[in-house]
Amino acid sequence: MIEHIELFFKSIFIDNMVFAVFLGMCSYLAVSKKVATAVGLGAAVIFVLAITVPLNWLLDQYLLQPGALKWLGAEYADYDLSFLSFIMFIATIATMVQLVEIVVEKFSPSLYNSLGIFLPLIAVNCAILGGSLFMQSREIETLGLAFNYGVSSGIGWFLAILAIAAIREKIRYSSVPAPLRGLGITFIITGLMGIGFLSFGGMLTGGDEEGEPAKDTTAQVESIENTDEAKKLAEAKNTKTID
Repeated sequence: MIEHIELFFKSIFIDNMVFAVFLGMCSYLAVSKKVATAVGLGAAVIFVLAITVPLNWLLDQYLLQPGALKWLGAEYADYDLSFLSFIMFIATIATMVQLVEIVVEKFSPSLYNSLGIFLPLIAVNCAILGGSLFMQSREIETLGLAFNYGVSSGIGWFLAILAIAAIREKIRYSSVPAPLRGLGITFIITGLMGIGFLSFGGMLTGGDEEGEPAKDTTAQVESIENTDEAKKLAEAKNTKTID
C-alpha cells in the first residue's frame, strides 16, 4: 500500500509530466486559454493514460520483453520483441484516442468543437507515449502499480494545464508588457511553476537521507571491532613465536 501512495504522489508532484520532463507542451500551451477546455482535455488525457499504461504493461510483460514469450513454450523463451515497443505502444494509444474522440463527439459536441484538432492529436502527444515508456524504463512491477502510474501521471498533467489556464484567464485582465503578451508570459509562468514544483523533490526522500548516517556509524563500529580482533590475533602469534 505504501508503494502505491508513494508512486501516486511522486508521479503528480515530483515527476510531473509538464513541470519535470516538459512532455505534452504543445497541447498544454494551445488548449490552456480557457479553463473549461483545459478541464475537458485534461480529463481525456487522464482516461487515455489510465487505460494505455496498464495495457502496454501487459504487452511489455507477456510479449515484448526478452523471454516474455516463454508462456507459449520453452522454444519461444529466447525470443526478444523489444524492438516492437514503439509500434505496439503507439497502436494501443491510437486505438484508445479514437474511442475517446467518438465518445466526446457523441456526448459533448461543444467540447469536441472547442478541442478541435488537439483531441485526435492526443494519439501523438508525447506525454501519453512518455507514460508508457517511463513505465517500461522504470520497470514497474505489477499491473496495479502500472494503473496507478497512468492515473497519477494523467492527474499531474491535468493539474498543470488547469493551473496555467486559470492563470491565463486572469492575466487577460492584467497589464502585461506588449513584448510578453501571449506565449511569452505563458512560458515565463510555466518556468516559475516548474521551479515551484522542484520544492516537492524532497517530499519522499527525507527519510532516506536520515537513515544514511546510521549505516555509516554501524560500518565504522564494525571496522573498529575487526581491527581490534586483528591486533589481538597478531599479538597472540608474536607471543607464541617468542615462547
